[in-house]
Amino acid sequence: MQIERLEIPDIWLVTPAKHGDARGFFSETFRADEFAKHGLTTPFIQDNHVRSTQKGVLRGLHFQTPPHAQGKLVRCTRGSILDVAVDIRTGSPSYGRHVAAELSADNWNQLWVPAGFAHGYLTLEDDCEVIYKVTDYYAPECDRGLAWDDPALGIEWGISAADVVLSDKDRKQPKLAEMLPAFDYIRQE
Repeated sequence: MQIERLEIPDIWLVTPAKHGDARGFFSETFRADEFAKHGLTTPFIQDNHVRSTQKGVLRGLHFQTPPHAQGKLVRCTRGSILDVAVDIRTGSPSYGRHVAAELSADNWNQLWVPAGFAHGYLTLEDDCEVIYKVTDYYAPECDRGLAWDDPALGIEWGISAADVVLSDKDRKQPKLAEMLPAFDYIRQE
């Protein structure tokens, strides 16, 4: 398992090894001991599976506030997505910045998105499936979001507002400047 810290070091690109033969492949997609070597010991307590039937579906940018903040380990098992995480931790040196990675069934990459980041993804083709582990249960009272198209974020989604497929909830999310602070940055030594 390869773990690479991205431009915002709290976000990791994880590439599990795949061992294949004529029958198919085998892959350990998560190992607690490998994540612990990099400082992540928070247990995952829920798995989510999402299917999007068409290209251009954008889900996000979502997060949960304390006391039910969630870290997420995201992977795409069918199709491909552009996965994005935005730092929303007040006082962080990377506040308002984002990282993006393509996750696909072919490249087998995963993205670790800790609590304190808004997360979302865009389907890059029809019929995508995304599976992600989370570190806390879904709590509707803590469910929040951030506008996917906030110009202050500078995210290059590669799709026009006219072509994106959004939920009603995601059409109404606030911009970063309008959002109430939800997380404080805690410097890691």
